Amino acid sequence: MPKTTFDIDLTDSFERIPVKIYGSIKEGSAFIAQEIAKLIKEKQAAGKTCVLGLATGSSPKYLYAELVRLHKEEGLSFKNVVTFNLDEYYPLDNDALQSYNRFMKVNLFNHVDIDPANIHIPNGEIKKEDVKEYCVKYEAEIEAAGGIDLQILGIGNNGHIGFNEPGSSINSRTRLVTLDNSTRLANSYEFANISQVPRLAITMGIRTIMQAKKIMLMAWGQGKAPVVQHAVEGHVTEHIPASLLQQHDNTVFVLEEMAASELTRFKSPWLTGECEWTPKMIRKAVVHLSLKTGKPLLNLTNNDYRDHGLGDLLVEKGDAYEINLQVYYMMRDSITGWPGGKPNVHLPKHPERSTPYPKTCVIFSPHPDDDIISMGGTFQRLHDQGHDVHVAYQTSGNIAVTDEFVTRFMDFAVGFEEMFKMDTSKSKEILDEARSYLRQKKSNEVDTKEIRAVKGLIRRCEAKATCRYVGIKDENIHYQNLPFYETGTIEKNPMGEEDVVITVALLRKLKPHQVYCAGDFADPHGTHIVCFNVVLEALRRIKEAGDEWIKDCWLWLYKGAWQEWDISEIEMAIPMSPEQVMKKRFGIFIHQSQKDMVPFQGSDSREFWQRAEERNAGTADLYGKLGLTQYAAMEAFVRWHY
Repeated sequence: MPKTTFDIDLTDSFERIPVKIYGSIKEGSAFIAQEIAKLIKEKQAAGKTCVLGLATGSSPKYLYAELVRLHKEEGLSFKNVVTFNLDEYYPLDNDALQSYNRFMKVNLFNHVDIDPANIHIPNGEIKKEDVKEYCVKYEAEIEAAGGIDLQILGIGNNGHIGFNEPGSSINSRTRLVTLDNSTRLANSYEFANISQVPRLAITMGIRTIMQAKKIMLMAWGQGKAPVVQHAVEGHVTEHIPASLLQQHDNTVFVLEEMAASELTRFKSPWLTGECEWTPKMIRKAVVHLSLKTGKPLLNLTNNDYRDHGLGDLLVEKGDAYEINLQVYYMMRDSITGWPGGKPNVHLPKHPERSTPYPKTCVIFSPHPDDDIISMGGTFQRLHDQGHDVHVAYQTSGNIAVTDEFVTRFMDFAVGFEEMFKMDTSKSKEILDEARSYLRQKKSNEVDTKEIRAVKGLIRRCEAKATCRYVGIKDENIHYQNLPFYETGTIEKNPMGEEDVVITVALLRKLKPHQVYCAGDFADPHGTHIVCFNVVLEALRRIKEAGDEWIKDCWLWLYKGAWQEWDISEIEMAIPMSPEQVMKKRFGIFIHQSQKDMVPFQGSDSREFWQRAEERNAGTADLYGKLGLTQYAAMEAFVRWHY
């Protein structure tokens, strides 16, 4: 009898919850939107009500935008829809900028034909003595509606769903909860500072969520990858509330690629079945093996490979010694002190080309300090090695300046004019108006145009001072002030046509050989990913138009303020001496408005110079552990092929 071969796909063998993975947030959001639309239409056809449980925060923004599009362009009606939102801060005015009541109106309800009587969102204004009764009533309303047909969830960095923090009981119902400090820190980007983040919230309970007929949890971005892995592949535990969803019989996690990156199928694909051993995959596997065993690359043995699931690599590529050497050389060749390429030499394994020399280099900086924070050592080295270095500050960064800092600088401006006997009438008028506004400014109000302009000017002056510190000429400093950013709030607009047009014009003017761009998509404000997409779209359009210079333009991505590259991904590592580390630190210090505690800082309470130094030192330490030269610090880059 002929031999039968059974091809079993083991890709998801470590996953205890079904997972769907998409290439972008928009694609994942569109999938969920289509599932919601299909359910609404099925219920409409049967003459029934469709009951949706809805989430808030940054994750569902694209989902709600797509639902609005389906309503306006494809006629999706919400007249038969009843909604129940997961949670709300407490206490908080329903019209506050950070209120989930306001969020739902702005992002969805104001744009579709839903009956306002069918909208249910926890009330952050209710008296505390009435909260318990209110929560019981909220549960009763869900039951009276027939239960939730489809519950949409996000996931917190600590695994919370809704505001059910670690330790929440699987039997919990809608209630008032105390927010974990990690949650308050993670959500502080929405508020001026951590002290303004409410300590309490009203949330549906885990039992309430688990009673939904279907659950779809969305997670986007590298920052969510570790907790997604724990929830999907780890043991069920109330310490990671999202893991409890393993016990629900109709749950799916919808992820984009970065949020899925810690799943075994991506992190260690050789453990899930057959693996294509490309040079990149070999480097990834062996580097991780070296770090896991605590052995330098050249000390790894055949037994190390076999004991950690890499026996197939030995079968395909031979003895460990040869594989170790191959990976050692890969990592060694990524280290260079010449980020613009070393002139007058032929180095085929060097990360950058030797010619042309000097190069025209453009550093795109999403905020006015990302250049010095994320690649300050490389920034200085490019200039010192004779390249024509330009910096493009993509946004004004005005929301990250405190109100106190504004009045301090305006006081200085008025005092300066008085000292030199200038006409101070107009300056005093602007200062008095700003002081008056800021004194009575409410949580749901944005700064006036004048105050935003002054905050932007403060950051522009700091950026210019940094460039002068490095040695960059004033004419090489470009302030783009991309329109998507200028909302006056933490919530930004999507990338727009004008953003791309502005960037195309600058690139065509400079015709660079190197472009450096932020690849740090863990930025909680969302600014970095928009800025990256703007640059990428601009390069794509120029390439499609056939501009000759674009063929010689390489795009390098940096990280630093929020996260660092995985060591196995790094393609160019720029070493720094202790003196260069200190010089970078002093460059960061120029940004005085960002020293100490700044507004909307996110979950990392360290100052930016501390984050940068610890990440750069950590990268250098990892290279040392692999058996390569130990430097004080390293800045790391990955080339993006567009």
